[in-house]
Amino acid sequence: MPPTSAASASHRRNARLRREYLYRKSLTTTESSDYEAKRRIRDALSQGKPLPTELRASYDRLKSDIDHEDSKHATNSSHVDDEYGDAGWSDPRVCVTTSRSPSSRLKQFSKEVKLLIPNSTRINRGTHRVDELVETCKTSDFTDLVVVQETRGEPDGLIVCHLPLGPTAYFTLSGGALRHDLEGGAAPMSEAYPHVILNNFQTQLGRRVGNILKCLFPIPKPDTRRIVTFSNDNDHISFRHHVYSKEGGNTTDKVTLYEVGPRFEMRLYQIKLGTLEMKDAETEYVLRPYMNTASKTTVL
Repeated sequence: MPPTSAASASHRRNARLRREYLYRKSLTTTESSDYEAKRRIRDALSQGKPLPTELRASYDRLKSDIDHEDSKHATNSSHVDDEYGDAGWSDPRVCVTTSRSPSSRLKQFSKEVKLLIPNSTRINRGTHRVDELVETCKTSDFTDLVVVQETRGEPDGLIVCHLPLGPTAYFTLSGGALRHDLEGGAAPMSEAYPHVILNNFQTQLGRRVGNILKCLFPIPKPDTRRIVTFSNDNDHISFRHHVYSKEGGNTTDKVTLYEVGPRFEMRLYQIKLGTLEMKDAETEYVLRPYMNTASKTTVL
């Protein structure tokens, strides 16, 4: 197939996927009201109570759905569930790049992020616009786009964009330490698929953020000795990367951790229901640090 035909087919495919996604999103309100009605009908039938008066007219329409639902489909779902609905079927492919005119330190940081995420590819940003970058990633069947940003040579921003429909999560970075900055030197970088530890992501938004981060990594083998940790403490996410060794063959033997690096702190400040180039995408969450209750509220 000629390149023009392949590009045209990719455009049509992405447009079709976007239309299907927007249609499913438009059904969210209707499905939520039906879910609540079916829940009240189930409760009334299980307790032997008469049906609520306002639900008697819709009982015949909903009874067939109730009879055919299992425990998985009885719960409410939304368009958010479709974004990572196929996670785990195949290994993710991640594209790592930088902002324009990166410093040498940002280039090194992006190289370490590329080594950190299995099946990832690092590309030079050059003069590519954001829309060109996203379109190239979609055409190349990447599942995620990771962009690292800087201020005065220090990495201070991380964007994770899920393809082809979103969401896009924006994080600030602080306290970054590259591998050569670690005291005593870093352990050798393993290429095994790591176990992902998500600590203290308690709220619905926290589980959403944990899902965005963990879907960057493929499913590991049970015996792998490489670990990446995202630990939430008061909405600040600490990232650490380790390998471990055991001094014996039993589960009770001593375990020694070796830090591999890099190391940094993250804070979520925005999630948008779209890809990186969509200026009019709906905002799912935005940090408002200057509200009176901002210092008392934890969202993750």
